[in-house]
Amino acid sequence: MKFLKVLVVIAAVAFAGKVQAQDLKFGHVNIQQMVSELPEKISADAELQAEAQKLQEQLQVMEQDLGTKYNTYMAQRDTLPDLIRATKEKEIQDYQQRMQQYSQMAQQSLGQKEQQLLQPIIMKVQKAIDEVGQEQGLIYIFDISTQVVVYHSDKSMDCAPLVKAKLGVQ
Repeated sequence: MKFLKVLVVIAAVAFAGKVQAQDLKFGHVNIQQMVSELPEKISADAELQAEAQKLQEQLQVMEQDLGTKYNTYMAQRDTLPDLIRATKEKEIQDYQQRMQQYSQMAQQSLGQKEQQLLQPIIMKVQKAIDEVGQEQGLIYIFDISTQVVVYHSDKSMDCAPLVKAKLGVQ
């Protein structure tokens, strides 16, 4: 009788484990590819490129000004008194430092602008992924673009078509 109870418990545990294992559903999606295909990303890239072009044009103007200052100084250097020569050299050095600061600030500004433009897009994709995961009863959806997932089987559901449908992308 004890043996029968043990056998029933083992069978119940094995059956429960089998049922539970069958309920585990996983999916995967390439988020980078998904984001890059969105029209919002394309327009954000264009806006970011336009901003970068403006900043680059300003830097070119500053470089031209520096070149003019330097050429003028070099042409007059031998005829200038020591005090004026030192003052001109200091002006050129200060201008170079301002250009470096401008370049650093421009890079920071572009980084902030990129984050500002991409954040709503990423949130939109994440929301669509969450909805697909809930609708399909998935436990996890892995982002295969991060190279963190080292293996996924054919049983892992490719969620890209469903997420694209949620986002209205072909």
